[in-house]
Amino acid sequence: MTADRQLPAAAEVDRSSGGWRDAVAALSPREAADSAEGRHDDSAASAAPRRPLALQFELRHRIVRRPGSWQGPRDEPARDVASVDRLAVRPVTSGTRGWIKSGITWQNVGYQASAGGFDPAQSRWFGQFALLKGGTPGVYNMYGSEWITLDEFESPLLWALLAEAGRLGIALVGSEATPVVVVGELASIALDARVERADAAIGDLTLTPTVTVDGAPTHATNARLVAGHGLYRFDFASGTIELAPIAAARGRQLSPLGAAQRTAVEHARTVRVPAAELPEFLRAHYPTLARALPVTSRDGSFHPPEPPPATLVLTAGFEPGDVLRLDWHWEHGDGRQSALAASDDDFIDPMADRAVADEVAELLGEPAAPVVLRGIDAAEFTAEVLPLLEGVDRVRVDVLGERPDYREATASPKLTVTTVESLRTDWFDLGVIVTVDGRKVPFGPLFKALSKGAKKLLLVDRTYLSLNQPVFEPLRELIEEAGTLAEWEAGLQIDRSRASLWSEFEDLADVSEPALAWRETVAGLNGGTVEQLPPPAGLALPLRPYQLDGFRWLAFLYRHRLGGILADDMGLGKTAQTLALIAHAVEEASAADAARRPFLVVAPTSVASNWASEAARFTPGLRVATVTTTEAKGTTSIADAAANADLVVTTYAVLRLEAAAFAALEWGALVLDEAQFVKNPATKVHEAALGIRAPFRLAVTGTPMENNLGELWALFNIVAPGLFPSGRAFTERYRRPIEQDRNADRLATLRRRIRPLMLRRTKELVAPELPPKQEQVLHVELGARHRRLYDTFLQRERRKLFGLIDDLDRNRFIVFRSLTLLRMLSLDASLIDPERYASMPSAKLDALFEQLDDVLAEGHRALVFSQFTSFLGRAAARLDAAGVSYAYLDGSTTKRDEVIERFRSGEASVFLISLKAGGFGLNLTEADYVFLLDPWWNPASEAQAVDRAHRIGQAKTVMVYRIVAADTIEEKVMELKARKGELVASIVDDDALFSEALTADDVRGLLGP
Repeated sequence: MTADRQLPAAAEVDRSSGGWRDAVAALSPREAADSAEGRHDDSAASAAPRRPLALQFELRHRIVRRPGSWQGPRDEPARDVASVDRLAVRPVTSGTRGWIKSGITWQNVGYQASAGGFDPAQSRWFGQFALLKGGTPGVYNMYGSEWITLDEFESPLLWALLAEAGRLGIALVGSEATPVVVVGELASIALDARVERADAAIGDLTLTPTVTVDGAPTHATNARLVAGHGLYRFDFASGTIELAPIAAARGRQLSPLGAAQRTAVEHARTVRVPAAELPEFLRAHYPTLARALPVTSRDGSFHPPEPPPATLVLTAGFEPGDVLRLDWHWEHGDGRQSALAASDDDFIDPMADRAVADEVAELLGEPAAPVVLRGIDAAEFTAEVLPLLEGVDRVRVDVLGERPDYREATASPKLTVTTVESLRTDWFDLGVIVTVDGRKVPFGPLFKALSKGAKKLLLVDRTYLSLNQPVFEPLRELIEEAGTLAEWEAGLQIDRSRASLWSEFEDLADVSEPALAWRETVAGLNGGTVEQLPPPAGLALPLRPYQLDGFRWLAFLYRHRLGGILADDMGLGKTAQTLALIAHAVEEASAADAARRPFLVVAPTSVASNWASEAARFTPGLRVATVTTTEAKGTTSIADAAANADLVVTTYAVLRLEAAAFAALEWGALVLDEAQFVKNPATKVHEAALGIRAPFRLAVTGTPMENNLGELWALFNIVAPGLFPSGRAFTERYRRPIEQDRNADRLATLRRRIRPLMLRRTKELVAPELPPKQEQVLHVELGARHRRLYDTFLQRERRKLFGLIDDLDRNRFIVFRSLTLLRMLSLDASLIDPERYASMPSAKLDALFEQLDDVLAEGHRALVFSQFTSFLGRAAARLDAAGVSYAYLDGSTTKRDEVIERFRSGEASVFLISLKAGGFGLNLTEADYVFLLDPWWNPASEAQAVDRAHRIGQAKTVMVYRIVAADTIEEKVMELKARKGELVASIVDDDALFSEALTADDVRGLLGP
């Protein structure tokens, strides 16, 4: 503690022997108060003794001003009952002749206190009394300022003040006529009923107002009200005034007086009901009177009748347009009405009334409440619930308006399904008519009811139909498949791509009348005979049998303007089949002398040139234009290129940048090669593909799905936009049940939906002549230094990531950066720090070159893939050092065709390829060895790389080696890839279920021990 913050000097502390006692006493609230009071008493004693104060009560009588008198109204003490106008109070003090005014007024009593010789607490009490009366301490009233009238004392705090007066020693005194003043605890007002009898016959009934104070009743003649919260009564014979607060009619809580209570006291009139009119009184008047004022019988001669119970009234108002307005209220036996949620005090028998409300709630299925019902709800309530309510005891239904004759149609419905040709290019009209009891139900209202999950449907003739019948359940599910509500406004239509739906509608219907064209489409798509077209005349090279079948399937889709996905295994000649279709379309247009709109083919940048060369080889007669730059950089506009071509080839990058220019033209068809480039519906390139105007759309890809079902939906959203509903609905109906819940029925339904529009053949199925492919995993051990470094980084990244992967979407970039760091470290430590770890050997490269030495020595040629171009650079440096010729291809390679030709011609024995740049679009059958330096959790990407060599034209056995660093993240990637490999197979190859794409649990597995 610093010097300037020390305690006061010792001289300031009282060191006397008794000082501490005084100090402690001063700190005690009770002793401090006593001490202060003692000092006050000492000072007061030196002046004069205290003078007691009292509150004087007096019954007063008003003196009316005489005509011609200058004096205003005044009052004087009352001497009898008839003269009592009010009860007044004033402050008084003691004198030689008793309690006297002695100059004390309401204006000065609160200020005099000690100066006047009074107890300050008593003075303050009188001041509060005057203020609570109202106005200023002047307490002006029409009789002058000497008295305060209690009859007008509006504050119910009066009773607390009177109780406080006793504690403060303030006497409550009377006057000469009524010297005794008593404050009671509780008062009440009632009517005393007495039945007179004469010769055992019932006589007249008298009702006498009475007031009761603390259990002692008297006639109300001698009683007056204290504002609205109390009363006083007086007796001149005994000289007594009694005051007490009035309790509520029920309970002991104070409440404002009602009109009946005021009348009973203010008029105090005894009512006589003649015996002959007693029945009328009991029936029509007594219930209302008894609720307003308690009726007692002190002599027991009057026995009131049991009041009738309350009735629950439902007002059912029928309005035009099948609208029913329901309102509820209680109607009591005394004619009162109360709200539905009235308190128990409003009922004679609350338990019985609650029982009625509970019975109604059970019929309604919920507590009764005001509500407006429309349509089928109004009809069902009127026909089924209203009659039940009308049968409930103590429930009355009041009907407003005309009550419609609603009734339920109970006959089994029959379905008729028809189709007619539509003028729209992609749809056939489908008419569904339901017949019930000979009445036709149009499908429009039925569809809306089914699509909204309605249980019943109201018809125009006021009958209603239950939709919970078995015939409607499959129909409801099929309608959900067929589209969204906005597409059905003019009737139900089925997209041509939904061929499988027709057979299911047909199974439901009792009668079906399919259109001829629709039947032909369905028969073809569902396994019927596709027209056996010959190969196009302009095709320069022969098609293999399975390729010819694929061309005919494409031609069938093209003729019927149905989009599809050609998903043949990689290396089976999807490009050749597509070029055959283009040649066929051009020849058909020429034969019919029809307008020839060009096909638009969109491909990855690395593959665009391959389309031009393949077209020159397979279909040399086609006019081909290549658009690989934007209009700003090119010499020819897109419109000019399309005007003079049968086939326009562009890239996904150009399509995205020139989306408006491409969308402005009419195309004969749209072909998306390597269509996985548009698998994300949130991208600009997907949006650009959707904007192409073409009657036929084809997706060409060996991997229609790589990670999840959302990618499959994205492709069909472009090529067959009517096949599935929105992405959100597809997720709810298919993706979530299949990926998360492993719902086999949903999987089977999805496979049935897509089968007609997706052609998938594997090499094992259609190309048995293709030599085998042998795959092997080479596990390599990291060196000791490399292992210590990897384990150190692994533990650091684990600590960092386990707190982030629970919210993988938000932290995806950080998580994948850490995973990529570990994957690079599994390959070569110098990839993460070239200077620091340049001398650390790479077990991966050592293993690769051990294999390459034997491969090259035996005259074989090899493809080497990696996702990391920096690692490919390390491999290239080793090849340079060994004097081995090689070709190199990654995303930055500009002379791609020259590099590829260098390998194909035999000038290079090894081809180093980045997985992204060379994973598709290459035919490298010259190689029969494939080395994958780093595994990837997407099996489709690896398969694409391997199939650069293992494809049609390969005559040798292809050897595939995956080099995996043991006890690293790469082994976890291999496990994850195996699970992901089930994804595509479950949809397009077999019925196995699969897990979802990369999830937080997957990341935990990659980081786990």
